[in-house]
Amino acid sequence: MNSYLATPSATRGVLERFGLAAKHRLGQNFLVNDAVIGRILALSELMPGELVLEVGPGIGTLSVALLAAGARVVAVEADHALEPVLAETCAGENFSLVLGDALKVVPAGLPAGCEPSAFVSNLPYQVAATLILQVFEEMPSITRAIVMVQAEVADRISAAPGTKAYGAYTAKLALYGTVTGRFEVGSGNFMPPPRVDSAVVRIDRAPLCSAELARMAAPVIDAAFAQRRKTIRNSMSASGFGKDALDAAFAVCGIAPTVRAETLTPEQFIELSAALGEAAPC
Repeated sequence: MNSYLATPSATRGVLERFGLAAKHRLGQNFLVNDAVIGRILALSELMPGELVLEVGPGIGTLSVALLAAGARVVAVEADHALEPVLAETCAGENFSLVLGDALKVVPAGLPAGCEPSAFVSNLPYQVAATLILQVFEEMPSITRAIVMVQAEVADRISAAPGTKAYGAYTAKLALYGTVTGRFEVGSGNFMPPPRVDSAVVRIDRAPLCSAELARMAAPVIDAAFAQRRKTIRNSMSASGFGKDALDAAFAVCGIAPTVRAETLTPEQFIELSAALGEAAPC
């Protein structure tokens, strides 16, 4: 067994003993299938002693499996009521807990010198997409993320240009990493069952450009997709880019101004950003 907590009876027992229940507002759906835990561990390929960032540990279901695999874990949890639970289920020097909103805590609120190399989590759905991009943007020590997300978010993460799921988020995340693995997780694997299906995705850091150029590309991508039914020229000009500068950049990059944003690859957005340079709006 990978995690002794990954059963309905064990999870229910811990919650009852501490007088707790799942909180919908925090997106708490506890994983109760140990086989899924095993697949997460296999996809993570953890090294002994590796430092792992986990967000939303809950009662520690995934945490205890990570610790048993030889990892050190720094976990970020928004629900202060779970602190005594985690103190019991994950007791030991290899586990450290930071209480707070992950979007505010990561990475500034992590312990000094904390540089995890893997991000392994069953993420709260309401922050999952934003947090994944934030981690890749602001934590260069992270080499890979193995994260449970809503299936729809997984589709956006791995979408190809020209498809319905491909959007600004896809293109921005692709500046930093590439999807190297995925498996589906049905709602029946959780307690209580969520209303949507989930998927675990692995994203390996594989930068397409420098960090500086990636930062330049982000507002270009956002502007291109701001009105995705419009041509890329009209969408970007409506977001503040000058039409003359756009036309010059499109010409340099060989991009037709009449195409829509979803047809461009992340590499083309990088090229367009470099061509626009100082023409980007403030």
